[in-house]
Amino acid sequence: MTKPTVLTVILNFRTAAMTIKAAEAALREMHDMPGTLLIVDNDSGDGSFEALQKAVKEQSWVSPRVQVLQTGHNGGFGAGNNFGIRHGFSQGIDGKVPDYVYILNSDAFPEEGAISILCQHLEHNPKTGLAGSYIHGPDGDAHLTAFRFPSVLGELEGAARFGPISRLLKRSIVPLPIPEATCSVDWLAGASMMIRGQVLQEIGLFDEAFFLYFEETDLCRRAARAGWLTDYVRDSSVMHIGSVSTGMKTWERIPQFWLDSRQHYFRRNHGRAYEICATLAHLLGGCIPRLRGLFQGNSISQPKYFLNDLAFHALRTAVKGNSNRPRQISFPKGLSPLNGEQA
Repeated sequence: MTKPTVLTVILNFRTAAMTIKAAEAALREMHDMPGTLLIVDNDSGDGSFEALQKAVKEQSWVSPRVQVLQTGHNGGFGAGNNFGIRHGFSQGIDGKVPDYVYILNSDAFPEEGAISILCQHLEHNPKTGLAGSYIHGPDGDAHLTAFRFPSVLGELEGAARFGPISRLLKRSIVPLPIPEATCSVDWLAGASMMIRGQVLQEIGLFDEAFFLYFEETDLCRRAARAGWLTDYVRDSSVMHIGSVSTGMKTWERIPQFWLDSRQHYFRRNHGRAYEICATLAHLLGGCIPRLRGLFQGNSISQPKYFLNDLAFHALRTAVKGNSNRPRQISFPKGLSPLNGEQA
């Protein structure tokens, strides 16, 4: 029986040493899989590309099994991964489009069997389009990586963080309790995610209008609308440090790209009116912990001026249409987008 082919993409941005460690872990788990590993430097500008090339040469990793690519432009997470996927699809594996694409963060390290378990899950579940791993930190604590799709009520609950409201809106809470067994979810964080090649052929790649954040949410949403399931695979375990490239843990103020991505997600998937309602719900809910903090003396664990920035961002863009347009996959000449056979 022919083994399925896997294209693994690791996106690097100024984390060359850690990226090599992630590549080492991925290659260890891919040793008996037909496939290719692409390390994509997202225009780091700090010597990462040269360092990655040197490290791959010193490791004596076989080309084209392992390749280092340079995007030439930092278009964000989705654009960087798309660059690698397009390259991998243009080359093909054994003359065909890869059966699966595995996206791995540069600060994520697959444990024993992690990649093959995702692959086997997709092989045995033909209705599943995307599969993601159980993610834990260096301390062993599980990370929240399984979610419901964002909604107006979910925005209200997430901003309010108030027991009675959370109980009332429990079916709208976006972060799901960490699953104890494999199950279907709405969307998964992209630290360790395998995507069926057919899904990308049908719905396109990541929407490059998202610079960072919400791109996985949008991809899973489009897959769901096309009839594909997204599964959380509990037996596939990956250690993830988290926020190494983005610096999210140390944000003092919410960056513009997060606000842009959030707005684009709601507008693209639900329309402008819904996006406005979602923002109003978040602003309303966000007033509750602040009022409680005034009376109870509690601090708010949120970037400074978050609600102000969210409100002003909404006002600035209220009269503007969403000029960002999703960029769909374009298949290279010589490869059919449906079956991978030579055209």
